[in-house]
Amino acid sequence: MVRRSIGYLALAVAAALLVAVGVVRSAGVFADVAIGNWRLRPVLSRGLLAAAVLAAVTGAYFIVESVIAGRVSDKRRTQDVRNVLRLAFGVVAAAGVAGVLTAQWVGLLFSLGIVGFAITFALQQPLLSLVGWLYVVSKRPYGVGDRVEIGDTRGDVIEVGFLTTTLWEVGGRLVTSGQPSGRVVTVPNAEVLSAQVVNDTTLFEYVWSEVSIQVAYETDLAFAREAMIEEATAHLGEEMRRGVQTYRSRLERTAVDLDVREGPTVNVVQRESWIELRLRFLSPARRVTRHRNALYERILARFEENPERVKFPVGRHR
Repeated sequence: MVRRSIGYLALAVAAALLVAVGVVRSAGVFADVAIGNWRLRPVLSRGLLAAAVLAAVTGAYFIVESVIAGRVSDKRRTQDVRNVLRLAFGVVAAAGVAGVLTAQWVGLLFSLGIVGFAITFALQQPLLSLVGWLYVVSKRPYGVGDRVEIGDTRGDVIEVGFLTTTLWEVGGRLVTSGQPSGRVVTVPNAEVLSAQVVNDTTLFEYVWSEVSIQVAYETDLAFAREAMIEEATAHLGEEMRRGVQTYRSRLERTAVDLDVREGPTVNVVQRESWIELRLRFLSPARRVTRHRNALYERILARFEENPERVKFPVGRHR
């Protein structure tokens, strides 16, 4: 409501400025006044008219933005709508003010065409970033709040601007545990057109992950596998079952045919001097590290309770 009130106020200011333009053009007192080589009446008239155009466009933007934003419940879409409106009304305002000040619309449009060609060559990277923003808005590879990986950068999307996407970094050079580093990374939108974009949360907030445990060949593999599955089931419980159901329903909408188990599974990988047991589980993308840490603790504690059945490899080369 506040933004809409500002819009109505701006329209009222625009109407008052238009009245002032009429007064200036009709008042005889300004007819013969000159400042150097400039006559006061046309200069003042065009200045007030340009201000009126600017105020009118600003008021229209605030009103339209408040109406559309009120009807869009998704916060991610709300930011996209605002960006599109800012761009559209900004272009209209610039063209309107320039047209009023020059009073040559045809020449203005022709000049804009020439300038446009020059800008295309001089500002290729910013223009590619603007095209990248249009692609993000139309195709929705990611939005605000998603956890994404753009090229070599991974993080949570804070803002999607006209030229750049701002991420709250996850992992990176300072942190290797898949948790936020505290740094903010700005990625040019042009990267979206040429780099790989991975989204962990846009359609399905769960991801598959693994916990790897190394055991010796003397280990009772059947017991070890069953113990890992039991600990994972006890820890993840209903959360993973709900995730699997959602995962299956999403797969049914595609042509992909996968056999999705309802609970955790363990894969066995044979190494030269030990056996690697890989526990596969489904977790919300933002809680993978937390679940992996908890599963490590539970599984190792369970194995240590049964030293006669679970043996660990001895040696430094692993």
